[in-house]
Amino acid sequence: MKIKEPKCRYTNVMLIDDSELDNFINEKTLEANHFAKKVYVHTSAKSALEFLNNLVTMGNEYSDVYPHVIFIDINMPMMDGFQFIEHYKKNSEAPLHKPKLVILTSSVYNEDRQKANEISPDIIFLNKPLTKAMLDTI
Repeated sequence: MKIKEPKCRYTNVMLIDDSELDNFINEKTLEANHFAKKVYVHTSAKSALEFLNNLVTMGNEYSDVYPHVIFIDINMPMMDGFQFIEHYKKNSEAPLHKPKLVILTSSVYNEDRQKANEISPDIIFLNKPLTKAMLDTI
């Protein structure tokens, strides 16, 4: 007898956070709540951008791999979350589909929330830790 897989809200999502522990916890939260079938985890914004650009370069045959939601931390070395979003919006070739961008951060500064809103009012701003209630709003 084949076990039926639970229905997931999204096929693919991406987590970008320099904290491996946060990535592990968030990945388990996503899995436990059947949020996505596949979770791509990156510990740097640069590697995430490379991954996304490679998918676009490879074309439509990889459109089913492109993430539907991207969770991004703000505070990371070399390229922070805001730099990732700005670079992604400016430099990514036409994405295979437009993912939802979710800032998932421990920042409690109102300035960060305002900056995210200035970049795009479509950006969802959440504070860690990720919860089922938060996932239900995405």
